[in-house]
Amino acid sequence: MKGWRKKQDVHQVTDAKPSLSSDIHRREISYLIKMGIRTLCLILAVVVPVPWPYRLLFIAAAVFLPYIAVIGANERGRDAPPPTFHTPEANQSEIPRHRREIGS
Repeated sequence: MKGWRKKQDVHQVTDAKPSLSSDIHRREISYLIKMGIRTLCLILAVVVPVPWPYRLLFIAAAVFLPYIAVIGANERGRDAPPPTFHTPEANQSEIPRHRREIGS
């Protein structure tokens, strides 16, 4: 009796994407950490007396970290698994509504 049924796709809870609020919260935390590191680099470049190569390294980090932080903050759904569902095939014997003729 089991053989006559079609195999159905089974969806698991682990396939679900994280909620939008948790995704936004994760991206906000990541952005704030990167901008905090940028602020620290800027302070180190101005206040701490270090040789010029280190100072240039701190300045470069302070210049390029905002770009990296924004790119990371705009990355949505990175931790979400790819969808596993299959779209059903269209019924080819049915004529779509926009293709029907008047009077048919």
